[in-house]
Amino acid sequence: MIGYGEFLDLSRSADSAARAQAAFLVSSAYVDHSGPEDERAALFAALISFLEDSSVKVRAALAYGMLRSDKAPRVAILALADDAPIISRAVLQHSPVLIETDLLGLARRVGEELLPAIVARDRVSPRLANVLFEREMRTVNLELLARSEIEIDAERLALLAEAYADDATYRGALLKRKTLPAHARWLLVQQAATAIRAGRLVQGALMPQRAERLFRDAADNALCAIGEQAAANREQGFVRSARGSGDINTRILMHALLHGQALFFADAIGQLCGVTPAKVFSILGQGARVSVNALLARSGMSAGLRNLLTRLVMFARDVDLSGDVAARLFVVTALIEELVIEHDGLLPDELSEGFAYLNEQNLVLAREASRGVMPTFVSGEIEDNRFPHSETRVAELMGSDRIALPAA
Repeated sequence: MIGYGEFLDLSRSADSAARAQAAFLVSSAYVDHSGPEDERAALFAALISFLEDSSVKVRAALAYGMLRSDKAPRVAILALADDAPIISRAVLQHSPVLIETDLLGLARRVGEELLPAIVARDRVSPRLANVLFEREMRTVNLELLARSEIEIDAERLALLAEAYADDATYRGALLKRKTLPAHARWLLVQQAATAIRAGRLVQGALMPQRAERLFRDAADNALCAIGEQAAANREQGFVRSARGSGDINTRILMHALLHGQALFFADAIGQLCGVTPAKVFSILGQGARVSVNALLARSGMSAGLRNLLTRLVMFARDVDLSGDVAARLFVVTALIEELVIEHDGLLPDELSEGFAYLNEQNLVLAREASRGVMPTFVSGEIEDNRFPHSETRVAELMGSDRIALPAA
């Protein structure tokens, strides 16, 4: 052990390394002290004297000795937090003595190079996070967003989404936040879809018509899924903003119903009709056909469209459309057949959009439902596991007079 006399010699040395040793000894001794008060007072006085040392090495050793202790003197920690960056960075990140008020003030005035140290603290409060966001430093913002345990208020997330929607890194970080408001999530999804579609790989791999269809279906899925979650969380503003931007249309209403997203459908119909979602949901779930039709009439829909949606509502009551692909395929096929028979193959213009959507979904659902059917069929124990065509018929089909298609 080093005696007090030897410590005094070290603290008065012209060698900064010796003084650094003394500074570390006194700071670590102070935070671990459990002896008499006069000894503690002497250690405190010696500790404070090292704050005026001209050597960064000495002050850094002083900070290191009490860096992670909650018994370090506040006056010394606050002084070291305003010291050279190499010292203040460690103090800002690790010292438990700094309370939130201290950190709020420091976050507003320290240099940008020190902000990551505050972000790296074990705990960052929502209030402190907001102050850090106000500094508008990209790396700091992304580090805060990456830490899922930090609570960031929905308003701040919405502001970030609006400001940086065209930044792919920001989009990814924001979309991971569960508290991101629905309207902000939808904005980011739209921007992501636009960026992906504009990529050379996508443009080179997909024909324009196919790309249009794929991205439109993906957007429908995203909008309805976000709307369903927003309705479950009672975020009434999402449907209002989507309606204002023209995103709520016949196609979306049918998509929501067909995929079992009844909460979003009820919320959208409620906005269109001026009826509370709870009442709409009750009518959709238990009301007679005429009641459902009357409800839809309040939104200004044409008679043909009301009848189509009413039929879809009645089908949705009897089958599970939320996860049963076969049930969706059955409903879509049945609706197409009913419409064709009812209008004798010549549908009115008011049903053209809805009928086109049903035809598209019929193909999509048929493809999805058919996946895996043939492998399952082949793997089963079938006595005569061959195609029904005879060998003669196959030879005829593969004859020399068959039509040759041009190369793609």
